[in-house]
Amino acid sequence: MATGHILVVDDEPDIRELVTDILADEGFRVSSAADAEQAREARRASRPDLALLDIWMPETDGITLLREWGEGGALPFPVIMMSGHGSVETAVEATKLGAYDFIEKPVSLPKLLLSVERALEAGSLKRENEGLKQRLAPSVEPVGVSAGMQQLREQIERVARHDTWVLISGEAGVGKATVARYLHTISSRAQAPFVELNVGNIAAENSEREIFGQETDGQVSYGRLEQANGGTLFIDEVAEMGEETQTRLSSALTSGQVTRLGGSEPVTIDVRVIAATRCDLEREVKEGRFREDLYYQLNVVPLKVPPLRDRPEDVPELLRFYTEYFPSREKLPYRHFSVAAQNRLRNHRWPGNVRELKNLVQRLLILGAGEIEAEEVEGALGAATETPGNQLLADVNFSLPLRESREQFERAYLVFKLKEAQGSVGRLAKAAGMERTHLYRKLRALNIDPKRLNE
Repeated sequence: MATGHILVVDDEPDIRELVTDILADEGFRVSSAADAEQAREARRASRPDLALLDIWMPETDGITLLREWGEGGALPFPVIMMSGHGSVETAVEATKLGAYDFIEKPVSLPKLLLSVERALEAGSLKRENEGLKQRLAPSVEPVGVSAGMQQLREQIERVARHDTWVLISGEAGVGKATVARYLHTISSRAQAPFVELNVGNIAAENSEREIFGQETDGQVSYGRLEQANGGTLFIDEVAEMGEETQTRLSSALTSGQVTRLGGSEPVTIDVRVIAATRCDLEREVKEGRFREDLYYQLNVVPLKVPPLRDRPEDVPELLRFYTEYFPSREKLPYRHFSVAAQNRLRNHRWPGNVRELKNLVQRLLILGAGEIEAEEVEGALGAATETPGNQLLADVNFSLPLRESREQFERAYLVFKLKEAQGSVGRLAKAAGMERTHLYRKLRALNIDPKRLNE
């Protein structure tokens, strides 16, 4: 059965009803509009996955509406133009404005369905490339042969059969995002969007717009909740969410509706929420830093990912996974870990968990050749755990004027603390004792991009 929400915009009732009926019979959810004003309202009411747009309409034509939808960047969804008497010039103009395809009337059923299928696939691929479904991490089941990981996979598979919300807890770097992606991949929502939201990487003043969307002067910006409609929203480091945003999110999840900033009418959403935290969220509730009602909304099914130091038997399998992953995904040379090197790493404490292991493998593949021996591993571990104080000072040129030297120190300090915070600006603000808005200005001034820090 086909899935997706399609908006049909055509001023001719017979064609509008015919196309609507055809798509509905194919299993799509279809909205229709007779003119540009109705199309704007339909788009505001519910984000479509695809629009079929007639070119020749009274008052506002399809090309003008297409241009309006694309203001400020790319079109928010694929658009197929339709016309009974279009010219080559019109088709070229529509393509330049971002239209996916151009269909002539009378509409051919095979051509229509093929174009719709391909446009929806293109829209899905675009979301993936933008990171809405997944980033570089593969959507695979969590790796490990330990009893703890076997139990976790069994829990995930049971939970995936139901549509309940899930709260994943665990230390930084254990692979909470991998668990969330795998759960989504084997659930009934697997073909729908998987949208990620890392609370710590969003400026406080932008968080509500990012999550709930915005309406300004007739323009609609869809928030993460609407982007995930029909699918899964993964909220990473949910404990860092501000109090007002928590309140608004709790209300949206309770009602199943979201009102965009600047909007007046609520929009119905159908979203599965998977949240993750490195904090003891129950303690955060008791100490008044997290809303109790939101905690119980999210914590329908708790999943805990064990730290790597508690499952050393998983280290060899993780090493094998990443020594194959990097050559296949990033074209790095293949290298094999000797038994002695694997044993040394089994005894490592892994304060950074799986993320630390992944980064270590990547570094060893880049910098060396041949079999990886224990001595090389020892050197890499030593380099990774050097005391940073001396390195910070080494990065500062004391022959420069005070202002330039201070900037060098500030940049080195903030980069180091940001890595400690696993890229979370929220945790960095707390560690550095800085107000988040001021910290964002400082990061921009020093050309530090938290999103690219670990690339």
